[in-house]
Amino acid sequence: MNLSPVIIAIPMYFTLMAVELVYEGLTKRRTYRLNDAVTNINTGVLQQLTGTFVAIIKIGVYILVYEKLALFYIEPSWWSFALLMVLWDLCYYWEHRMAHQISLFWGGHVVHHQSEDFNLSVALRQTSTGFIWGFPFFLPLALMGFDPEQFVVAGGFNLLYQFWIHTEHIDRMPRWFEAIFNTPSHHRVHHGRDPEYIDKNFGGVLIVWDRLFDTFTREEQRPHYGITKPLRSWNPVYANFAHYIDLWRVSRRARSYRDVFRILFRKPGWLPDYLGGYQTPTPIAEGAYRKYEISAPLRRNLYILVQFVGALLFNALYLFKHSAFDSSVKVAAALWIIWTTIMFGLLFERLNRGLFFLEIFRLATIPAGIYLLMNSGFALPTWILVVAAVFAVGSLFFLLRLSRTEAKLGLA
Repeated sequence: MNLSPVIIAIPMYFTLMAVELVYEGLTKRRTYRLNDAVTNINTGVLQQLTGTFVAIIKIGVYILVYEKLALFYIEPSWWSFALLMVLWDLCYYWEHRMAHQISLFWGGHVVHHQSEDFNLSVALRQTSTGFIWGFPFFLPLALMGFDPEQFVVAGGFNLLYQFWIHTEHIDRMPRWFEAIFNTPSHHRVHHGRDPEYIDKNFGGVLIVWDRLFDTFTREEQRPHYGITKPLRSWNPVYANFAHYIDLWRVSRRARSYRDVFRILFRKPGWLPDYLGGYQTPTPIAEGAYRKYEISAPLRRNLYILVQFVGALLFNALYLFKHSAFDSSVKVAAALWIIWTTIMFGLLFERLNRGLFFLEIFRLATIPAGIYLLMNSGFALPTWILVVAAVFAVGSLFFLLRLSRTEAKLGLA
């Protein structure tokens, strides 16, 4: 399969986020912040970008195990797919649970929990490294002989289901539904950083696994979202490596390899006594918690939003057509996407002289990149190059005025 259901559903994601935003406009209940939502989506962009390079490895390993080690082969059918959906979700439960309970694995999942808001954009906040630790949990399905194509589709539908449960605007579903399936109420608990909610409700589609393995907790009060050590950054690349950086720093201070092993493979927050001992999550006093927020001026937010929308169009082109790119173009396009996501994160926090010139250079690469793409043999109509050039020039003039205005106000 060239495209997973997750990528095909991208237009649906943004349509539902638009519906949620309209609903918030009508109800005056705010769960979105521009800087947080853009960062959420950009981590998802990086995850999909990583997938264009490593997905072939993951499915290749699955196929290898399926062809060489499968105990038997299950003929694809509607009943085998239904069974696979259930077993896929069981594998997901244990992969997800271990991602919370083993610190090294937590580094590949923490990205999804860093947002201090809870809305549909958080569903897109995904890790670029989690596949390293998580994929082996699904190989038993290959040993059982489930068809690789059905495996990919089942995983895609599992993740599609989980999109809608990232919202505060749905209170409770009917009792029978809440008893069997994962719901917004159950998943709000999972994203809570309150001690009573930590490491609860790991199910993907089905909540029955949590009830069966004693990890279920009912939502009793509105959670505080995020992680116990807040990221305090809008940089999506740093978000993917912050926990690993922390592990590296702490491991260097360990007095033995045994303690290094414990730091990596015990619960997140575990430290030997001489480094302070286990970092116990503490309750949050009502009104005492403050979300991370660096308020950029309105015009800078507007500039970032317009650039973000433009970048999303190119990201979509890349995700849907990257298989048609030659290797050098694919790598160059991927590096541009990574650079762009970093720039947006940095611009939300400041606009200094260095960032100003970096952004000018990034704007220049927009029409230049389209031109090189067209000359590499990739078919694009000429009008796209014209639009890209006009967009870059218009953005440059706006950026110049923005920089001068902020300099006068002492913001740059």
